[in-house]
Amino acid sequence: MAEIIQKDGTWTFDGDAVRIVPGRDKGVGLLRQTLGEVVVPLRALAGISYEPGRKAGRLRLRLREGADPLTQVTGGRLPEASDPYRLSVEPDRTGVAEYFVDEVRNALLLDQVDPGPSETYLLPGPSVPIVVGAGDGTVTFDGDRVALEWNWTTEEAKRSGGPREFRVTDLRTVEWAPAKGLENGWLRFGLAGAPQPAAPKYDPHTVELFGFKKDPLMALVAAAVALRLPHPAAPAQDRPVEDAPPKELTAPAAGVAEDHDALLRRLRELGELHQTGVLTADEFAAAKQAVLRRF
Repeated sequence: MAEIIQKDGTWTFDGDAVRIVPGRDKGVGLLRQTLGEVVVPLRALAGISYEPGRKAGRLRLRLREGADPLTQVTGGRLPEASDPYRLSVEPDRTGVAEYFVDEVRNALLLDQVDPGPSETYLLPGPSVPIVVGAGDGTVTFDGDRVALEWNWTTEEAKRSGGPREFRVTDLRTVEWAPAKGLENGWLRFGLAGAPQPAAPKYDPHTVELFGFKKDPLMALVAAAVALRLPHPAAPAQDRPVEDAPPKELTAPAAGVAEDHDALLRRLRELGELHQTGVLTADEFAAAKQAVLRRF
């Protein structure tokens, strides 16, 4: 087994998977804190590298294309502090980092892992329910339904239409883009049969992002939704019909039974996120209710 412990986090490799636990250092981004522990199976890896630096080096995992919904929706555009597959390494731990790289590379060679694209997601994605407020709205996703609520920064033309709610089965695409320079980012939901989307500022199915601290958390929502859409490598017949009108939601859909212990763990995680200030009281209450409905 190989392990490296840093302020930025702890990586452990047992021969079958790399277990990533984010640290509590102030440089650890909200996305990594919220995502929590990630277990990357060996077969999901395309490679690993260590990049030495004057003040700090970096360990980087390179995942196979299509193996991870978060990597798929972000496309390498996450800020470094938010990237769960990067670990900052102090100069005196260079030898440990290089040993870690050798162990993972040797395992990849021995198992003859194909570094090419994956035809299915090999990582489970972020836990649901998930609630994120950023930019001009708040998104709630419980694994089946997406709900959008607007705030005081929302353009009046969009806010006047009221909250939006739709099922994931009515979606064709989900897109996340970070703010860049003077250009705002967005989290956009592409509904089957919907007209050509307007600019994020006016689109009732898009949350506009202004480049603030919580923006990367919207990428977690995008990843959780993407996991439940047809994989990019799926045959065309498995994709939704684009001209089918979206269904109206009149009542909550019956949830799929989930493991009781997993739900209890999720409640504890939500409580910790609320206590540390990651979730507001309203966000915590909404997420808690979504979990309780699944018992």
